[in-house]
Amino acid sequence: MLPNAVQSFQFDHLPVRVVLIEGEPWFVAKDVASLLGYADTKKAVSAHCKASIRIGEGGRITPLVDLHPQTVLIPERDVYRLVMRSNLASAERFEEWVVGEVLPSIRKTGGYSKPMSQVELLVAQAQALLEIERRTLATQEAVAQIEQKVERLEQSSVWDHCPQNCEPITRIRKRMSERYGLPPHIVDTVMRGLPLSPKIAGMVRNNHEDADGQHYAVWAVADVTRVFKRFVAECERVSTWFATHPDIEGRFKLAPEVAA
Repeated sequence: MLPNAVQSFQFDHLPVRVVLIEGEPWFVAKDVASLLGYADTKKAVSAHCKASIRIGEGGRITPLVDLHPQTVLIPERDVYRLVMRSNLASAERFEEWVVGEVLPSIRKTGGYSKPMSQVELLVAQAQALLEIERRTLATQEAVAQIEQKVERLEQSSVWDHCPQNCEPITRIRKRMSERYGLPPHIVDTVMRGLPLSPKIAGMVRNNHEDADGQHYAVWAVADVTRVFKRFVAECERVSTWFATHPDIEGRFKLAPEVAA
């Protein structure tokens, strides 16, 4: 298969490179995966793409001057698979940009004529639904484990008032938003869903009249500060306002020029 020259497009000021191979567009996998929030391109392609190829592999594609000899390319239908599995709010806008701008532009320059078929779209959508169901089940299992841990804590350390050296999740969300610009769902994940997550220091009785004897968890301030300092140090910035982390799928907001 002999490709034409590389065509480069811009989405949110980031490059998306496309190569025409036998009249069909093939996208540089790293460009697409990065824009859709995948921290590990190789893992994303392996898990979600069905027809990826590598330049120079088996002599099928002649290496191009504009691309690294080992660059991985994916066809249009795999771009849609990555879109449907992305957690970013901009994923839908990216898909519309590909369909509304990139592909029409390629058609004008010649060569491209084969869009994704209806059957391929249905298959990709079905696979996306299965993936969503799998993630939902995994989340439910994780929540159940957390609830069991909280139950055990409730039977041990329960205070009438929050100690001065501890803080609840609401205060942690506010503090980490002010310090690092992190959104609440990322703060919650760091606190409860990662290997580096801090241990709950204890439970505090909720003294509100309508609390009905419920408790809420608190964490040691020093532990929380240490964990988020490490988390930010492990992040990899992908743009001025966004970053990725090895233990979190997709990119997330991180204030520019924050110091770990």
